[in-house]
Amino acid sequence: MIYGYTRPLYNDIKSQNQLNSLRNKCDRIYCEEHGSPKKRDQLEALLMEIQSGDCILVERMIALADTFHHLMEILKVCEKDNVKIHFLNEDIQSDTLLNIYLQNMVMYMLQFQSDSIKQSTTQGMYKAKQRGKSIGRPKKSDENIKKAIAMYHDGYTLFDIKNETGISKSTLYRYLEAFGGEEEN
Repeated sequence: MIYGYTRPLYNDIKSQNQLNSLRNKCDRIYCEEHGSPKKRDQLEALLMEIQSGDCILVERMIALADTFHHLMEILKVCEKDNVKIHFLNEDIQSDTLLNIYLQNMVMYMLQFQSDSIKQSTTQGMYKAKQRGKSIGRPKKSDENIKKAIAMYHDGYTLFDIKNETGISKSTLYRYLEAFGGEEEN
């Protein structure tokens, strides 16, 4: 049997790209409903169903595993069960991983790690937004900004402005530029 596996990713929230890659290549596709690393029920079901000689297709490594360690665990399980994993985007199969040049393997692992970081960051931001948290650096209050700009134009030192308002030099200059003020050295 040829099985496919998908899950929502940072750049494929509805797994549509993955499904398009796997369509017509698999006997059955397991689709995770969330991109979180926890409670991957469909992955667990897939790993319980596979038999010797089966093949698992995934669009890319990050769809299957969350970390390099997790990927190695899955590869070991599949090797033990005599199951091949084919990563379509990387165009490698688990049974030929040892034959890949070291340089290529490092490149794949770096891409995997980069995708893993993007995936967990996107998940964290999504959860934070759901809890009503603001994303990114907090904005400075308008009153502090106005006060800092006024102090700057009144000749106060940058040190005094920062101590009084909490506005850093770079932030002050950014607001001065935005409001048409000129920097003085």
